[in-house]
Amino acid sequence: MNSTEKPETARDEAPEHVSALADAAAQATTGEPEPFTELENLYAENAALKDRVLRAMAEVENVRRRAEKEVSDARAYGAANFARDMLTFADNLGRALENAPKDADGALKTMIEGIGVIAADFQSRLTRHGVKKMEPQGQKFDPNLHEALFEIPDETVPSGTVLQVMEAGYSIGERVLRPAKVGVSRGGPKA
Repeated sequence: MNSTEKPETARDEAPEHVSALADAAAQATTGEPEPFTELENLYAENAALKDRVLRAMAEVENVRRRAEKEVSDARAYGAANFARDMLTFADNLGRALENAPKDADGALKTMIEGIGVIAADFQSRLTRHGVKKMEPQGQKFDPNLHEALFEIPDETVPSGTVLQVMEAGYSIGERVLRPAKVGVSRGGPKA
């Protein structure tokens, strides 16, 4: 037996699993993926696509909710600028009635009554469109609702109480359209 015969015999007697490994290595070098790896890749791609679909559905739902809120706000507050401009008209009607002589008679009395009817009708129309007049007299001062113009020294009422309303405040829905301009008490016990 020569030295060259041993390796040939050893190669011929090699176990089968070694040749299977060699076949797998050859397949790996040819570039064709193994079926198991391909399946794993498909599962991963499927999971990624499901995630993208769920995120897209969530985004669509968020856009729908946002659009509904914007439409709702537009309905509720769309007339806010117009209503804010009309408040001056309401104030002027109120001032006209306050300054009208109480002892008027004849045509002047009829005109004052007509202004009163117009003012009441105008207020009801504002109310119908969600504009509400705030009545802060006697309430605790709230900087979100009131604008303090001056302080009134008065130790008989709690400090920070609205004692005088110079200009009525209005709200539309949950928002302040115009804060009430008020005089606030000072010097009394803390409210």
